[in-house]
Order: sequence, then structure tokens, then C-alpha cells
Amino acid sequence: MLIKSITLTNFRNHTHYHLDCQDDTTLILGKNGCGKTSVLEAIYILTRGKSFRASDPDIIKRETNFYRIELVSDTGEKSVATFDGETKTFTIMDKKSRRLPKTHKHPVVLFLPSDLNLISGSPSRHRDYFDRLFSELDEKYASSLSKYEKSLRQRNELLKTDTVKNSDLFSWNLLLAKYGSYIKEARESFVNYINKDLEKTYFQVANHEDHLTLNYQTEILKNSEDFYLKNLEASLEKDLYSKHTNFGIHRDDFIFFFNRKPADGSASRGETRSIILALKFIEANMMKDFLHQKPLVLLDDVFSELDDTRRKALIKNFKHHQIILTSVEDVNLNY
Repeated sequence: MLIKSITLTNFRNHTHYHLDCQDDTTLILGKNGCGKTSVLEAIYILTRGKSFRASDPDIIKRETNFYRIELVSDTGEKSVATFDGETKTFTIMDKKSRRLPKTHKHPVVLFLPSDLNLISGSPSRHRDYFDRLFSELDEKYASSLSKYEKSLRQRNELLKTDTVKNSDLFSWNLLLAKYGSYIKEARESFVNYINKDLEKTYFQVANHEDHLTLNYQTEILKNSEDFYLKNLEASLEKDLYSKHTNFGIHRDDFIFFFNRKPADGSASRGETRSIILALKFIEANMMKDFLHQKPLVLLDDVFSELDDTRRKALIKNFKHHQIILTSVEDVNLNY
């Protein structure tokens, strides 16, 4: 799918905004604070079904009571998302639904300036990033993660009560073991895929031979529901004392190792940028391999963070994709 145009009404600081998109690269130029990122956010909502940075009530322009986004594809198909302050509705060729239909979701490689903090961020930030990617690649992963998080919240609520017993937690333990085991196995598989090409892709970006791996850190030592269940039960005393669940995939972490040391602290700022760019290129390849679709590429103010060498690598690696990017300064796209 190629995007031909996007129109925003009462979206963030835009009363009305229309953008015609090129089949290759579209540059949205403007000063900071003028609403460039909001255009990418609107496109993301109509390709993935939700915002990458806020809930719907926060998106409505101040002193208005609704927002509307309209996207037209290269086939002439029109997709519309509206939010009236309470309910979000997607309308695809006159058919309405509360969620964006799976058949109309399109893979997206999204680059945000905050992604450069992925190396040094917290474990929860790492999990959020990779969970979003893996959920896009695997529908079962997305469903299992949602069910796991709901079960974890219920179990933690029970742990806060004074009379909770192991038998009260058993049904939630079963669900955590079931979904957690699948998530752990899938994370392992996806990380192995990333590592297969990570070092080679990094070399293409940085033109420097360094050893680079993504390390998946977990306390789930076996891909077994029984192992998971036994460890949940064994941690009951600790859980009762702390009032939350201390064992599980919600404590996992993803850490980049650069020349066999954690990249946080050993990789320079330029090397960090190269690591993130390499990851983005691999994401695009994963989407083609797993989803059999070429992803849309959304780049938010990426050129201000990259030198000329990395800009060339970015344009070269994404040259066969539709790119929509924002910038505060005019940039050379003809590398």
C-alpha cells in the first residue's frame, strides 16, 4: 500500500491540515512545535490502529470536541478515523468498526528521536520497544502479551489483600505460565533473527568492524509451562511480602553488547546512532519476511541526529520504501 494523501481535522494543534504524499519520499518541513510529528502520528493511527504516543482524548485539539483523520491510498481506498470524545470509529470504504480491521493494518517502521535512548533506557523501556515490534510481527504474540498483562494485574491486586492464599492465585498462575512461556519462546526466536544480521548491517551503516549482539536476559530458563508454574509458586513468600509478582517475563530485559561490553557506557554517540539505524533496517527486513509486506517508513526528525555518512546509509537502505519524514531544515534526499 502507498499513501496518496492524509487530511487532519482538529488533530493536536491542526485545525485542518492536508498532505499529498509522494510514492518514494515525502518531506514535512517546519519549525519545532508546528505539528510535524502529529502528521506521522495520524498516519500511524490509520495504519496500525492506535497512536504511538498518547490516548485519544489527549489528541483532540483544545476547545474542540472531536478529531478526524482521512487517508487515501494509491488504490483510491479511503480510510477514516474519528473520535468524538468517547468513542473512536474507523470507517473503511463506508464500513464502520470500533477497531482498525486486521486486513487494513499495514506494517510501519517508525523512527523517533527518543529511540536513540534505547541503548541506555530502563528495562521497561526496552521491553516496550521490542514488544511493540514483536506484536506487529506476530498476532499471537500481541494477543498473548495482552492476556498476560491482564492476568498479571489481577494477580498483583490479589497480592495486595491481607487474606490471599496460594489457592487464590492458582488460576492466575496457570494463565501467566501459559502466556508467559509463549512470549519467552517468541522473544528468543525474534532476538536470534535480529542477531543473524545485526553485525553485518551495523557494518553497512558505520563502515567499521565491531562485534555487536542483542542479548535477551530472562530468568525463564526453560520453555515449559510447568517450569514457569513451579517458579511462580516458589516465589509466593517473596510476592506476599512485596505485594507484587517477582517472577516472570515482565522482568525480562534486552541489552545491546558492543565489543562484548554493554553498549550503554561503551558505545559512543555516533556508534549508538549506528546501532539504532541497523536495528531499523533489520525491522524492515523482518516485516517483509514475516508479514510478506513492504513496510511504510516514518522518520521523525531523524536527520538532525545523523551525520552525512549515516544519512546516506538511511536513504540507501530505505530507497525501495515509501518514506514520510519530518525535519526542521531542508535536507538532501538525493544520495
